[in-house]
Amino acid sequence: VQLQASGGGLVQSGGSLRLSCAASGRTFSSYAMGWFRQPPGKEREFVAAISWSGSSTYYADSVKGRFTISRDYAKNTVYLQMNSLKPEDTAVYYCAARTTRGVVSTEALYDYWGQGTQVTVSS
Repeated sequence: VQLQASGGGLVQSGGSLRLSCAASGRTFSSYAMGWFRQPPGKEREFVAAISWSGSSTYYADSVKGRFTISRDYAKNTVYLQMNSLKPEDTAVYYCAARTTRGVVSTEALYDYWGQGTQVTVSS
């Protein structure tokens, strides 16, 4: 599986961005997917995850109510809609896939990773 993240950029505080993660392979529909981020000088952290069916989602407390994860099976793509962005959301964002179906926040349980996309929120 290859994952290609895109959609990052520079946005003002309070603004919105939508990240995309395009996945290769026919088994996309059987993977649970997640988004993680790594702020400057900090370790990578969990942001959001979605189950293989799309029926279950899970968010970090810091983004709950502001970010929405979704997936489009026809396009083999997972999205992260980010609203009400704050300067502390500034980070490199990564998408990840796991070959088992459960929704988890543990980085080590993901099997495939995309390259990061930079999100910068100015105050």
